[in-house]
Order: sequence, then C-alpha cells, then structure tokens
Amino acid sequence: MKFGIVARRDKNAALKLAYRVYDFLKVSGYDVCVDSDTHRHLPEFEEADVCPLEDFDVDFIIVIGGDGTILRVEHRTKREIPILGINMGTLGFLTEVEPHEAFFALSKLIEGDYHIDERIKLRTYLNGENTVPDALNEVAILTGIPGKIIHLRYYIDGGLADEIRADGLIVSTPTGSTGYSMSAGGPFVDPRLDVVVIAPLAPIALSSRPMIVPSYSTIDVRNLALEREIILAIDGQFYTYLKPETEITIKLSPRRTKFVRFTDEVYPKYTMRIKKKF
Repeated sequence: MKFGIVARRDKNAALKLAYRVYDFLKVSGYDVCVDSDTHRHLPEFEEADVCPLEDFDVDFIIVIGGDGTILRVEHRTKREIPILGINMGTLGFLTEVEPHEAFFALSKLIEGDYHIDERIKLRTYLNGENTVPDALNEVAILTGIPGKIIHLRYYIDGGLADEIRADGLIVSTPTGSTGYSMSAGGPFVDPRLDVVVIAPLAPIALSSRPMIVPSYSTIDVRNLALEREIILAIDGQFYTYLKPETEITIKLSPRRTKFVRFTDEVYPKYTMRIKKKF
C-alpha cells in the first residue's frame, strides 16, 4: 500500500500535521510520496519521497487542508485516486475527519475499515474541444467586466431552457451545491443524487430561477453579447477568458472523484455544517 501526502501550504499547523502523518506511515512500513509543493514549504521530508502531484502513483492521497486543497489535488492528479481529507480549512465540506481524528482515521484506513464515496464531475468543451480541467464543484460562466451583466442563452439536450441577463451562470454538481451555487440561491443537493444544478447568478428577471436536471444532460451555453468577453471559472481553481463567440458545452465527465469515508451519514453532517458555518 502506498500513500501520497498533500498539505495546505499557507498554514503551518497543516504542514506540521502532514509531517506527523508522513512519519507515522514511514514508521509503519509504508511507501509515501510527498507533494513537491508541500515539501517546498516544509523541507524536513526526505527528498527521495518527494514528487510532483501530477506524477502521484499511489493507492490513497491524504490531504491535510480544506476544500480548496482537495480541489487542487483533483485538478492536478491524473488518476482517480481515493482521497482522505483531514480538515484544516474554513468550511471542510469535502473533508472527512478533523485533525484530532487523523491517526485514528489512518488506522481504520490501513485496517480496511472504510468505504469509497464516488462523486460525479462535469467536463467542459469549448468549441467542441476539452482543454480545461473537469469540475468537481462547478463550472461558472461569468461577466468579464465587473458591474456589467452578460446576456446568455442556454439549452438542455438541445432545447432552449432560458435566456438570461445576469452576472453569470453556475452549473454545479451535488458536491458543489454547498458552494458557489448555494450563494446564487441554489438548493442543497443530497450528494447521493446524480443531478446537476443550473443557477443564474444575480439575474435581472425574477423568473430566472435555479433548476435541477439529470446528470446525463448536455448543457449548451451561448453568449449573446458578442462585444463582451466572458470568464470561465472551474472550481475556483482554474480561470480563463473566452472570446465572446465561444460555444460552451457542459456534460457529465467519465471521471469521478473518490473519497474515503467511514460513515454513510449525510444528515446532519452537511446540513448542520452549513448552519454552523453561516
């Protein structure tokens, strides 16, 4: 069994815990690969055990950080490697355990006392080509000029769904329903459902409301304000400007994200966490 370790780089406590996890696994006789960015911020790791995140070839990745760290891992790894998230972030919706539970969780993982939770992802095509990362949380199509709205038309499986003038449009997975989508008025979606949330961001028309569609739907978005560039943002990790005439298509990705879980509990884990944080 081989483990990868990735830590939040801007928090000293996360880096220190990462080293403790590394030492625990090494002493227990397991092979460990440490993310090179983590090593750059805490050079105590043995250099022979350091490699770029993109080259991780491990059985599990231990992520010490918050949701942003997990999303960074998901964007840069090439395989569907199960992730055990140890919460060192603000929200921690994607993480499984708190820091004080880390070594108990590692022991359960080593003993095989866990299950894998698979989450859907979205794939974005620009003019028919996939050149951007898959989204675990959401694909956001945003105005390229703050304070200026964009005029979008979007289709679901070829049929016109809505035409909006708004700050943007968010297309979210159930995993991302507690993020940007929720701030735009979208619902909390049970992560066991294979659906997609489409939420207009600050639309002018009150009739433009969030909707939920099957995950296998094809969503096509067209910019009708051809004098304005738009921004494509994926999971808050990847951003790019698009030419106004770019044709955007969003589909279910063939890849999934895998999380190590020790319980099947959804309620009150997610709903009460939302209440506590906000």
